[in-house]
Amino acid sequence: MSDGRDYEIFVQNLQQAMLDSEKFSDQKTIKVERNKKIIDNFGVEREFDLYWEYELAGVVYKTIIECKDYASRVSIEKIDALIGKIRDIPDLKPVFATKTGYQSGAEQKAKHNRIDLLIVREQRDDDWIDSDGNPLVREININFCITPCPRITDFRPKVDGEWLRKNPVGEGVKLVSSGLNTEIFIEDVLGADTYSLYELASRLDAKSDGRYGDLTHAEAFEEAYLITNGLRLKLVSYEVDYWRSEPHNDLMQIDFSKELIGVIEYIHKGSSTAIFRDKIVRDWK
Repeated sequence: MSDGRDYEIFVQNLQQAMLDSEKFSDQKTIKVERNKKIIDNFGVEREFDLYWEYELAGVVYKTIIECKDYASRVSIEKIDALIGKIRDIPDLKPVFATKTGYQSGAEQKAKHNRIDLLIVREQRDDDWIDSDGNPLVREININFCITPCPRITDFRPKVDGEWLRKNPVGEGVKLVSSGLNTEIFIEDVLGADTYSLYELASRLDAKSDGRYGDLTHAEAFEEAYLITNGLRLKLVSYEVDYWRSEPHNDLMQIDFSKELIGVIEYIHKGSSTAIFRDKIVRDWK
């Protein structure tokens, strides 16, 4: 048996999370106190591990929890001790918390004296198995396969010279675009397809035959046009040099067990609640 301080803090944190999740906590701040001292009807000072109170409809509700970090099940004598401790303090709701459970006599004695019994503990492996014996989702592993888009390093179009002689561009007109791959387009008339060099880069993946590194692709057309810098030139073919990087994998793990702070079992109710860092799951499993 330890001195119980760490266990008291553990139970305090879980109970505070439970209270903070309740709807009436939106209007009221309820603080769970440790080592609360209360004077009974005979002037005797009694100290309780945990205590909180709140007022609802003009009535003040007071709750104490005795926390016992025992290695074995709690005996009926410990319940008797709590009954004696609260006998002369009216309007007090008693609760008992331990990690390991209670002897049958202790459960019966607590039930007849309206003492709620809790098992407040850290998670176990069987918390991740539902009531039908099926495993719950405890961890998700997502493998991202990232394939960077090929990067065009050189684009060499071949323009129809005969067409160009019949359709002169005009003196002083530049055939060279700004170089932005979103400003150079290929219009494949027979293929009814128009795409920019930016879009061509993404299409080169399918033309790489599984190869990586410095690659070259060539394509010829029966009727196509290069559209750039406000011009529309008849295109015979093009060659493009590009770099294709190898894909790489990234693994993302989501471990829900790391978010589960603790579990509260309600002995007399036969239910349990799981307290995660960002949520409360009642009727756990």
